[in-house]
Amino acid sequence: MDYYPIYLKLTGKPCVVVGGGNVATRKIATLIDAGASVSVVSLSISSEIAGWIETGAITSYRQGEYQASDLSGQLLVIAATPSSIVNQQVFDDAEQVGVLANVVDTPELCRFILPSIVDRSPLMIAISSGGAAPVLARMARQKLETLIPFGWSDLARFAGGLRSQVKSRLKSVDERRRFWEYLFEGPVANLVMAGRSDEAAKSFNTALDAAEEYQNILGGGARLGEVYLVGAGPGDPELLTLKALRLMQQADVVLYDNLVSKDILSLVRRDAERISVAKAKGRHSIAQTEINSEMVRLAGEGKRVCRLKGGDPFIFGRGGEELASLVDAGIPFQVVPGISAANGCAAYAGIPLTHRDFADSVTFVTGHRKNRGYFDLPWKSLSTDRQTLVFYMGLTSAGLIRDKLIGSGMLPSTPVAVVEQGTRIDQRVLVTRLDALPEEIASNAMASPALIIVGGVVTLTESLSWFGTNLITSELAVS
Repeated sequence: MDYYPIYLKLTGKPCVVVGGGNVATRKIATLIDAGASVSVVSLSISSEIAGWIETGAITSYRQGEYQASDLSGQLLVIAATPSSIVNQQVFDDAEQVGVLANVVDTPELCRFILPSIVDRSPLMIAISSGGAAPVLARMARQKLETLIPFGWSDLARFAGGLRSQVKSRLKSVDERRRFWEYLFEGPVANLVMAGRSDEAAKSFNTALDAAEEYQNILGGGARLGEVYLVGAGPGDPELLTLKALRLMQQADVVLYDNLVSKDILSLVRRDAERISVAKAKGRHSIAQTEINSEMVRLAGEGKRVCRLKGGDPFIFGRGGEELASLVDAGIPFQVVPGISAANGCAAYAGIPLTHRDFADSVTFVTGHRKNRGYFDLPWKSLSTDRQTLVFYMGLTSAGLIRDKLIGSGMLPSTPVAVVEQGTRIDQRVLVTRLDALPEEIASNAMASPALIIVGGVVTLTESLSWFGTNLITSELAVS
């Protein structure tokens, strides 16, 4: 985070702008809109600035060269002159006296920045690239402008006038949150945005009476919660489904495993409790039974629990075991499928899992079994021609995978790919032969999370690879 996002209440606060051209005019306009007491220092000014001086929208204007004394008593300064020397001096002086400074279009001389704004006052959305790509920030603003109804401005004001009433009648934080979510997604919001304020007020009172009665019946808001079993996909946050994102934003607590990327975890509601239940081969920090019990306990306390799992919950994700525990405890749940690691990683590596020239089927295989009895698999059927094999959790057992497949009749020259950190920006793809698999994994320091893909489709990687540039082709690989 290059800049700490913050909103300043500038009503009546002294702010100075050094400069009087078109750029300075735009900056002054935003300060006036924010209610600031604006001073301007410049040799010349635009006609619009002159008009603001005449109407009193600008508190004071000094015609002349900038002086350090112009910063006296100011909360912040914006330098918008054509002189880099003057702008640098403004910044240096501001640093000396502790005034927040912004030199337009010079990020290295900014203690604060002016973001692009989506204005639905009192709802405000600020967007910034930290000065790195202002056009991109503007494009983001344009997208948000089309997605956020202007009626949200009325809705925010409507809700703001009722917060104290809701807080006094609904004592439970969770109950208040649920009530507001219902309000903003239901008929009350529609009435407000349609301008039917009287009907909205009646509907609000009815909903609040019902929520208060329900809270009292359950004793302070205690209610049975719900569990969302959500597939987070293989890593790229843009591969999340819309439903997954919605439930992640609703959850009161999130249980996540070590395959969930930081980018995806950042999309969870800010005030939600986050609990890591990460497990790794040989390092089981939390047993599966404990995870099951924790979900039941939290939902039993009335919380909405998001069980966030990498890939798809039902493909080697123990999702079935977790749901069984919820069924036994009578806990309601929803399941949101995710893009599996096999589908996502293969696609981002340019490997079609099936292709009529190479494979008629695809088989997903786990690298270990429930009772730790490794490789009690039907190796003969796995070693037949014209199929694709995808091994989950098989990196440390690559030598045994090779030996079992070759021993069951698979050609040593069969193409193999290892996809590390699939779909993420640091993805690496190693392409080699089956007989060289463990040695190539070691020499290239491939690490988990990674998938092993075996079969003729791997030969398409080099021509179909599209994501990133980290493609490692072994000299032994089949061309």
